[in-house]
Amino acid sequence: MVLSKNLKNVYSDIRGDIYMRALELEKEGHKVLKLNTGNPAAFGFKMPESIKNRIVTDVEKSLGYCDIKGQEGARIAIRNYHCSKGLNNITEDDIFIGNGVSEVAHMIIAALIGKDDEVLVPAPCYSLWTNLTFLVGGKVRFYQCDELNGWQPDIESIKKAITANTKALVIINPNNPTGALYTKEILSEIIDIARKNSLVIISDEIYDRLVLDEKQHISTAALADDVTIITMNGLSKSHCICGLRCGWLCISGIEKEKKILRDALVKIASVRLCSNALMQLVIPDALADSAYTENMIGPNGRILKQRNVTTDELDKIEGISYVKNLTAFYLFPKIDIKKFGLKSDREFAEKLLDKKHILVIPGSGFNCADNEHFRIVMLPEENELRNAIKSIGDFLGNR
Repeated sequence: MVLSKNLKNVYSDIRGDIYMRALELEKEGHKVLKLNTGNPAAFGFKMPESIKNRIVTDVEKSLGYCDIKGQEGARIAIRNYHCSKGLNNITEDDIFIGNGVSEVAHMIIAALIGKDDEVLVPAPCYSLWTNLTFLVGGKVRFYQCDELNGWQPDIESIKKAITANTKALVIINPNNPTGALYTKEILSEIIDIARKNSLVIISDEIYDRLVLDEKQHISTAALADDVTIITMNGLSKSHCICGLRCGWLCISGIEKEKKILRDALVKIASVRLCSNALMQLVIPDALADSAYTENMIGPNGRILKQRNVTTDELDKIEGISYVKNLTAFYLFPKIDIKKFGLKSDREFAEKLLDKKHILVIPGSGFNCADNEHFRIVMLPEENELRNAIKSIGDFLGNR
């Protein structure tokens, strides 16, 4: 059996070797706290009643194929949502609904990138974007995000990474894995780079409704109408329905270029017939139900409380530092590897799992080059998180 060469570099630490070891430990009878993936339902988050009611009421309407772009009512609701965030030159025809952001991300990468074409992605980076580029035969070039500047993208690093083969630039804002929220100034500079180099911007904004500390998310496409920007979004995180696989993309920019992309995406979308029709039924109700998400992130919200517990406990561990996340439910602490006699962040994650049965992902799994970081998913309840961070401290203190 000879496999595709494009698979050579495809890998995800989130469900990689360390995760497989966690499953082995569970089979042996151990309880493993999985802080590897942002899956709210696994930690007791329930779907909104608005979504549940729509599914129960209209389930029969989801039995047939629908428009390959997505149901019209769902696309209109998505258009209205993005218009409310400042995207003024879009229609429902610029929107494609998919089985999660992963599917529409694959569609846009397949439409844009061919053999040896280059995509700029941030480091650290959620591995979806590197893997999709590898799968279509493209090449990844990393630009750095600056921990000393709140994990904002380093503008000079972006400029240096561009070559004659660069076609697209990925922004993850709000960011996974760091939890950073990009400033308007940084986004404007990135847009200017794209404008000068004829790059398509792909802006992954799946966490845009999960912004903490009364901060405000700025949609990249709201800052320019003369640059082609693909905005990615969905309901998996903000409404805790990862399993329903609800994601979409929205094309904005110059109409001539938008049409070229629309036509290409229609070809790709038609191959898979349509996305999950049951999921599409709930989109208008979910986007109208902002209270559900706001309750999670507000002053008494569960996500905010869990973030605060995590940071409070980390503050007690000498040798760990972090940039407090402003969004989502991820924290990306830095560990003093030398202080604790460790070779790398991977060794830390492997030994923590074996000794304490806590699963975290090493920063190197997100292409963080220094091998001194790890990502914590802050979704367990407060007491469980408190005990988990104490266990990490105990593990490090007894080395």
